Amino acid sequence: MPELTIPEDGMSITRDTILKPGVYYLPNGLRITADQVTLDGNGALIIGDSGGGRGVSVNQCSGVTIRNLRAERFYHGIWVNAGANIRVEKCQITRTHELAGPDVFLDVWLDRSQAYGGGIFFSGVIDSFIIGNDVQHQQNGILLYGCNRIEVTHNNASYSSGYGLLLYESSDNTIEDNTADFCCRIYHYQADGERYHNGADAAGLVIMCNSSRNIVRHNRLRSSGDGVFLGGFHKDQIKVPCNDNLFERNDGSNSPNIAFEATFSQRNIFRNNRADNCNYGFWLGYSSYTQVEGNRICGNRIAGIAIEQGHHNTISGNTIEHNGAGAQVWAGARPAFAEWFPECVESYETALIGNTFRRNQIAAHVWSERVEPASGVPLARCHHVTLRDNTIMDNRIGVLIERARECVVQHNRIAGNVEAGVKLVGARDVLVEGNTMDAPA
Repeated sequence: MPELTIPEDGMSITRDTILKPGVYYLPNGLRITADQVTLDGNGALIIGDSGGGRGVSVNQCSGVTIRNLRAERFYHGIWVNAGANIRVEKCQITRTHELAGPDVFLDVWLDRSQAYGGGIFFSGVIDSFIIGNDVQHQQNGILLYGCNRIEVTHNNASYSSGYGLLLYESSDNTIEDNTADFCCRIYHYQADGERYHNGADAAGLVIMCNSSRNIVRHNRLRSSGDGVFLGGFHKDQIKVPCNDNLFERNDGSNSPNIAFEATFSQRNIFRNNRADNCNYGFWLGYSSYTQVEGNRICGNRIAGIAIEQGHHNTISGNTIEHNGAGAQVWAGARPAFAEWFPECVESYETALIGNTFRRNQIAAHVWSERVEPASGVPLARCHHVTLRDNTIMDNRIGVLIERARECVVQHNRIAGNVEAGVKLVGARDVLVEGNTMDAPA
């Protein structure tokens, strides 16, 4: 029989240790202070002091494994700083520090020095693993700051009031087969009466501030404030794009806001995901060279895909049904970001190819929103949008192009649309040819 250890408050662990099962009040937690150490909690529960301190801390060590531990009521359950080859597996952490009440809208731009509480916190960690942990029922499940090459797999971070999982300045990580459902909060505020915001920037997965080349695959991110919230422009007006991320076979459905949001970033790929029954399936404002391919996008209240001020984006092979609008592409009315993103002053070079649009209010809506008050002439144009080889059937309007120029509607099957197959309003130089239609455009 291996020797079992009764943990003591603030204990320093320098060798492999197996805890004796039991419940221990350890407000100062445990510290691992040597390399190549395994701490096996053996089902023991350590309890902190009302959401303060750290359950287990590891600082500047490598080769550390923490498994089979239960922890609650700390600020961070497991806290690791500047480590390598760390493994955290099969732990259960809950009831860590949480903001009180519904009167705080979350700040997704807080850096590691101001990080919210959470189950597992990694800062400056590389080549490590977070596998099979239960981090439900707290504000945040798993937080990665400045981490590279971390495998985060088979964890459950559901019922968080903030973030199920967060990547901040973290690249080249794999986030696979996790569950972070019902990560949401209700923000209450006063503005001409009682107001509420369902979500308040809570999300199943948050990716911020130069987090790039991550693989996000086969995760369940349902019924959260957003399924995925990716942002590449700092509130202090700094460009911090999150580029070249792959999102594949994830489910971000049933959000009160957006299933997949990716803004101010480039070359992200969304493939074979599910984005149903939200306000928006995809919101891709100020994004470029994005690929949205093979996704199911159904039942969204406002739009399946929305791209404001984007360019060189491709939407292909998606099933887009029963949305307010299937796809929206436009140049908007707010020039606030023109100084930092001059390439996005207009919206252009978007291709919608080989999609199936059925029973949307408007299948594809392309327009220029901002107009000069005296003349009504758009100041920021949407142009060079191509719709080719799509099936556009049984919508109220198939294709609506307003105040846009040099667009192409070509070789689509357009049938059974109630009001119009193709409708042009104030548009110019639009090529409509080679479509199979049940009535003239």
